[in-house]
Amino acid sequence: MALLEVKNIKKSFGKTEVLKGIDFDLEKGEVLSIIGSSGSGKTTLLRCINFLEFADGGAITVGGELIYDGKRDKKIKDSELGKKRMHFGLVFQDFNLFPQYTVLKNLTLAPSLLKLGTKSELEDRARSIIKRVGLEEKTDYYPCQLSGGQKQRVAIARALMLNPDILCFDEPTSALDPELTGEVLKVIKNLKDEGSTMIVVTHEMEFAKNVSDKIMFMADGVVEEMGTPEQIYSSPKSEKTKAFLANSLEKF
Repeated sequence: MALLEVKNIKKSFGKTEVLKGIDFDLEKGEVLSIIGSSGSGKTTLLRCINFLEFADGGAITVGGELIYDGKRDKKIKDSELGKKRMHFGLVFQDFNLFPQYTVLKNLTLAPSLLKLGTKSELEDRARSIIKRVGLEEKTDYYPCQLSGGQKQRVAIARALMLNPDILCFDEPTSALDPELTGEVLKVIKNLKDEGSTMIVVTHEMEFAKNVSDKIMFMADGVVEEMGTPEQIYSSPKSEKTKAFLANSLEKF
């Protein structure tokens, strides 16, 4: 049984149909990279999976449990919404750290509000995770004292604090200078090596090729093509995929 099953997800904003019926599944420990041009629906899909938007139709199943049914779940109570979101950890492209709190406090705030442990327990866990992302010397720093790459690593650590089933990244390096991109991609690669299940919306074609088990190419609100990195990069079937890669891979 797949850890995550996404079936026929649709989403419109007014008369604009952004997602036209998205289907995919993900096994535990797999990494799925989603690529495609701006406006193809990648971020909207990620937001629907994380319940920052509500799909107009379709279903989402995690670990065999149906957690979203577009036919019935048009309105979800806040208490239920919180439980559904706990399955996922989302890392935004612009970090979204709390500027008034230290690195340590940024990590412990949410689990503290959710009463997931004592202050001492949460701080111990936070320090361990901060070490995993290579920032143990920055524990008491504030976001304004960090580089962009360090801020993104804190954001990843914060997502890990809630021990999500699936980690989701929305263009995690798009706000970074090229020299800072590598340190963030290295953390994501390490998470894969540790067995994390991840969905990565990315424009980093080489990274997607090297770290992914599956690659999904989206175009015009549909899954235009999906397969292993070798299938997508070496033998794409769709003309849209071929055209996108021909343009993107010029940077290789």
